Amino acid sequence: MNGPELTISVGAETLRAMRAAVERGEYGSLAEVVADALGQWHRDHDRGTASAAALRRAVEESIDSGTALDADAVFDRLRTRFRVPPAA
Repeated sequence: MNGPELTISVGAETLRAMRAAVERGEYGSLAEVVADALGQWHRDHDRGTASAAALRRAVEESIDSGTALDADAVFDRLRTRFRVPPAA
């Protein structure tokens, strides 16, 4: 693996788990463990960013649709339907 060097600190338990993964042959080195973890972080981050963007678009489309319901009326209907008393 070539690139800029970075020094990191991890807890003793994490280091034991990383070394065990290398000893089991799951990874060739501690650097590979870190690279895999960072790759997963990137994938999770990208998914979260995409989810937030999709939610933002859905909210904007809803607002732009011009159709709105009164929230109090909606909650009153739901309370009636599911027999939930109003909050005190």
